Amino acid sequence: MWARRTLADAFSPRDNSFGFLRLFFAFLVLLSHTYPLGYGRDDPGAGITNGQAELGEIGIIGFFVISGFLITRSGLRFGLGRFLWHRALRILPGFWVCLAFTAFVLAPLVALLERGNLRGFWSHSDGPVQYVVKNLFVAMQQYGISDLLRDTPYAHRTGDSVFDGSLWSLMYEVGCYFMIGGLALVGVLKRAKVVVLVMATAGFAVMVYDLIQAPHVPGPQGIHGPVFGFHGLDRYSLIYLTYLFLLGAVFELYKNRIVMNDAGAVLAVVVVLATVEFGGVDVLGYPAFAYLILWSAIRLPKWLRGIGRRQDYSYGFYIYAFPVQQLLVLFGVPDWGLWTYALIATVGTFALAVPSWHLVERPAMRLKDWTPRWAQRTTAGDQASGMSTREAPEPSAAATQTSLAEGPSPARGRP
Repeated sequence: MWARRTLADAFSPRDNSFGFLRLFFAFLVLLSHTYPLGYGRDDPGAGITNGQAELGEIGIIGFFVISGFLITRSGLRFGLGRFLWHRALRILPGFWVCLAFTAFVLAPLVALLERGNLRGFWSHSDGPVQYVVKNLFVAMQQYGISDLLRDTPYAHRTGDSVFDGSLWSLMYEVGCYFMIGGLALVGVLKRAKVVVLVMATAGFAVMVYDLIQAPHVPGPQGIHGPVFGFHGLDRYSLIYLTYLFLLGAVFELYKNRIVMNDAGAVLAVVVVLATVEFGGVDVLGYPAFAYLILWSAIRLPKWLRGIGRRQDYSYGFYIYAFPVQQLLVLFGVPDWGLWTYALIATVGTFALAVPSWHLVERPAMRLKDWTPRWAQRTTAGDQASGMSTREAPEPSAAATQTSLAEGPSPARGRP
C-alpha cells in the first residue's frame, strides 16, 4: 500500500484499464442524458455533488484526463505531421459517418414518426445537408435538422431542436490536440516540460479565482459565455476542459516523479469526497480524481484490463448515444421506466457503436502509417545522399500504445 513506485514504474502501456474506463465514462454520459432527454429534468449527479457536477460532467472529466495523458504520450513519440494524421484518422471518419447517419437515416425516420411524411424535410434551411456541411469540421454549428424534435422533453426544457448534443465536446478535445502538437513542435514536451506544469498551474489559479467569486459554496462555479465573441466556443468549457487535459499531460510528463500507490488513492478518495461535501471540486477534486483515474488504470482487476483491448467501442458509444436516446423518446420508451429506458438505449447505442468500430474507425486507422508519395521521395532522397535525422525513426502504430482518441491499434488489436 505504501510502496513508492512511480507512475512510470507502475503503468504498463500494454496492460491497463483505459479501455474499460473510457467505456464506463461514456456510459455515465448516456445515463446522465437519460434524465433530461426522457423526462426533462436534471440528472441526480448535481444533487450528489451539491450542484458542482452532473454525471455526464464526471464522464467528460474522465475522458479529458485520460486523453491528456495518452495524447501527450503520442506527442512525445511522433512528428507533428504524423501526430495530426493519427488524430484526424481517429476522430474524423467516425464523426463524419455519424453526421451522415443522423442526417440521412435517423432524421428522415424522425420526420415520418412526427409528421407522417417528408414534405419540406430536404428543402428546409437547416435541413440534413446543411447539418452535415456546417458541422463537417467538428465545431458544431447546427444541432437541429428541419425543425424536428420540437415536441420532446428535452426541447421543452431547452427550447432547442437537438439531434446529437454529445458532439459539443469534440471541438475542445481537438483544440487540445493542436495544443499538444504545437508544444511538441517547439520542443516543450521533451526539453521544457515545466512549461506544461506552468500552464496547468495557471488553470488551477483560474479554478481558485472562480471558487472565490462563486455566489455560494458548495455549488457551481465559473462563468459561461462566448470566447472572443464566438458563440460556438464557451469560456467555461474551454478553460476547464483544457485544464483537465493538462492534468493528464502533467501526469505523463512527470510520471517518473509521481508516486502511484494505494495510500495515494485512499487520500484522493478522501479529497474528492470532502470537496463534494464542502465545495472546491474544481480546485482540489479534479487533481485527486485524475490521480484516481490513473490508479484505477493500473489497479483494477485483470479481467477489466481486457475490455477495450481489441475493440474500442467507447468513441462510437459516446457519439451515437444521444440520437438513439432521442429516437427512443419518440417511441415512448421512457414511459416504461428509467432503468428500462437506459438499458434499451445502451443496447441500441452498442448496435451502432460496434459497426462504427469495425466498419469505419478500425479500417481508417489502418492508414496510420500511410505516407504521401512526395514524402516518400523526399525520405528516399535523403537516405540516398547519406543524410540522417536527429530523431530516431518513428515506431509503427502496431508497436506503440494508442491514445484515448486513437483507440486500439488494428495491427496489434489493443490500446
